Amino acid sequence: MPPEKLIPLLMIPIMLVIVLLKNRRKRVLKPQLLWVMPAIVLPLIGLGIWGSAQNPNMAHAPFGPDAWAVLAIGGILGGVAGWYRGKTVTIEKQPDGSLMAQASPLGLILLVVLFAGRSLLRDLIESHAAAWHLNALAVTDAFLVFAMGLIVMQRVEMYIRARRIPSGGTDSHVEVAA
Repeated sequence: MPPEKLIPLLMIPIMLVIVLLKNRRKRVLKPQLLWVMPAIVLPLIGLGIWGSAQNPNMAHAPFGPDAWAVLAIGGILGGVAGWYRGKTVTIEKQPDGSLMAQASPLGLILLVVLFAGRSLLRDLIESHAAAWHLNALAVTDAFLVFAMGLIVMQRVEMYIRARRIPSGGTDSHVEVAA
């Protein structure tokens, strides 16, 4: 197996341990700051997609409607996965009014499945892109758009739930600490 495929596979268990240790404890949730991560990720992913199109060493055909559809599907699937991952985060209101969030192990399992699936699907789709009449660069970029949708929609879902709490609202994913 070439190093460019082996290194990401070796990084998954390392990242898994780090994230699992980090998610064991509750963290203060500041709903007013949930926009920061999407504000950082959106331009970086946009820059990555733009940069891959500008690479002089890469033959790149302009995106047609089918390539834009692949990007849209990646974004929609990422948004759905992000919404679900956001739902797995438990938000708890403390007696002092502060909010605490704790990621569920289910959300971590979802991420591991998504990354493993991405690694397996990337090879399959890229090797058959020509036969399926897909733009290989659009497929690669769709994985970036998927990640963008996941991050943005997770934060949106958490913000919607966290916003209900100070006004006295609650839902099945929010717990009030006594």
